[in-house]
Amino acid sequence: MWAGLLLAIAACLTSAPAGAQDIITVTADRRGEPRDAAIIPVAVIDAVEIELVGAQHVSELLNRSAGANINRGNGAEHLTAIRSPVLTGGAGAGSFLYLEDGVPLRAAGFANVNGLFEALTGLAAGVELVRGPGSALHGSNALHGLVNILTPDPATTTTRAGFELGSFGRVRTSGVLARPGADVSAVLAVEAQHEDGWREAAGLDRVGVLARADGTAGDVRWQWSAGIVTLNQETAGYVTGGAAYEARTLSRANANPEAFRDAVAVRMALRLDGEWGSRWSWSLTPYARGNEMDLLMHFLPSQALEESGHTSVGLLASTARDFAGGRITIGSDYEHTSGYLRETQSRPSIFSFVQGDHYDYDVDAHVLAVYAQGRWQVNESLAMQAGLRAEQTRFAYVNHLAADTIGRFLRLGDRIDSFETLTPHAGAIWRLDADRSLFGRIARGARAPQTTELYRLQAGQEIDGTEPETLDSIEAGYRQNLGGDGRLELTAFSMAKRHVFFRDADGFNVTDGRTRHHGIEAELDYPLAPAWRISLAGTWARHSYDFDRPVGTVSEVIRVGADIDTAPRWLWDARLVWQPHAAWSGELQWSHTGAYYTDAANAHRYDGHDLLALRLRYAPTGRIEVFTGVRNLLDERYAERADFAFGNERYFPGEPRAITIGIRVTG
Repeated sequence: MWAGLLLAIAACLTSAPAGAQDIITVTADRRGEPRDAAIIPVAVIDAVEIELVGAQHVSELLNRSAGANINRGNGAEHLTAIRSPVLTGGAGAGSFLYLEDGVPLRAAGFANVNGLFEALTGLAAGVELVRGPGSALHGSNALHGLVNILTPDPATTTTRAGFELGSFGRVRTSGVLARPGADVSAVLAVEAQHEDGWREAAGLDRVGVLARADGTAGDVRWQWSAGIVTLNQETAGYVTGGAAYEARTLSRANANPEAFRDAVAVRMALRLDGEWGSRWSWSLTPYARGNEMDLLMHFLPSQALEESGHTSVGLLASTARDFAGGRITIGSDYEHTSGYLRETQSRPSIFSFVQGDHYDYDVDAHVLAVYAQGRWQVNESLAMQAGLRAEQTRFAYVNHLAADTIGRFLRLGDRIDSFETLTPHAGAIWRLDADRSLFGRIARGARAPQTTELYRLQAGQEIDGTEPETLDSIEAGYRQNLGGDGRLELTAFSMAKRHVFFRDADGFNVTDGRTRHHGIEAELDYPLAPAWRISLAGTWARHSYDFDRPVGTVSEVIRVGADIDTAPRWLWDARLVWQPHAAWSGELQWSHTGAYYTDAANAHRYDGHDLLALRLRYAPTGRIEVFTGVRNLLDERYAERADFAFGNERYFPGEPRAITIGIRVTG
């Protein structure tokens, strides 16, 4: 339906001259390529849009892209969906790759289901979102999609400061100090955020610091960056009961006022680029990171304390050769990680959750990958791309407790596990004329298991025979530049996933699950008049099980063809943007989340919701800008996430109407 409507719109506008910005993307090819020449669809959110949105949560930013459905939890928490249902547990952590300037924010096997709270999106120069498997440059976790945060370029960044106040005790300050120079340019950016929370005993404090310096040393270009994020969060859990999110008093309640999440993430990278002669170039990026997190698991009867963390060092290395009509890149990535996890229950035993130590283990991980990727301009109209990546992940697990079963908890003896993946991809883009093109791609994505999936086991579970998840994808699309700076992109995709690894309702590991995913995505940006434009990102998709799994809980029985839970078929985000002149701008946003099932048996359902938001910006001078935003403009009662578990409907209730006002001053 949408494809026909948007193609009709495009046909009416083909006579208008093309003038869409030649935006360069760097995620699929680190050396950069024009977005309209990319074979992999990439959604781009630039710095202007980041400032206009003023996101209090990363979901506000990423859900403006087709195919994305980031479910907001409490505080900074989230669950991600990109061309997928909303995934939880190891799948939610390991099916998406989060990057900063092309370097993973976390190590493979040690991902965090809430991993985007470690990303400095508020200080970014841009965000790129890839739907579906990544290219040969991307390893484990680039399964359903990836998000790349781009740090600000010191040579073009301006010094500025910002301050804003909002509902529910929100305060945010930010500052950017830029020093461009002939030989070395540097930028230091800081953001601090506080909120009391709209629910009881559910506030947070989050601080992010980003530093970057660019320069040259002889013929070598270098880019150094470092970042730190700290989070101190008091957490509110689910509210339970039929449509509990509609009751304002119940929605504000917090059954777990003692719950918290404290985390710190530190990272540093140095990218070096140079040339060998006139046709060869090379790139080296050594990096290091450290992550620690303490979490009270309020969502379990044990109320256990989880302590986890890891440190990594790694190297991204590649060389490329340009030739007539194309380029070929070969490279290798290596990473070594040391991680740990401890889980302790201080409260008395309840059911099979026993008091005392549940887990205490370390994991040493080595990841080695080699890859090759090439692009060829076959003729003036046709370009082709292909790539292949081979990757090995090796885990050495050391258990510091007795290797036995205590209560529901199974602790394995020391062991070594290794996983190999091979991920090819191939695609083409055919330019019909200066404004229109067709593109298509086949690709495989893969992920090695998360360490928690392998070593944080329950009684009766086994991990022998576990294989990496694989996802085979085929997609085809149409892209057109519309009048002025307008743009249209339509993409149809079909994907099949094998060796799906999860824990079923009976508490047993499933290692051979299968799912199917197909849909249509649309992105439209079109100027209606000199001061008005419309932007639309829409998705229709079906995500379904492709296997049967009988379990004791009727609501969690899996059957072939049933919808996967938390997988709305319809998602869209539409914005009417107004900018009469440079001093004024604003947008009215309409976000729609369609109905979805909340259990595997498709017996319980959430009806979906529609939300409006309004944002305005006024710059009385070239240096001063004031802005305001109203989220949930009509004060709808809705659920950010709906779920059915332990025999109850449960929800993360949506935030009531919230207002933000602020000021930015540019130096």
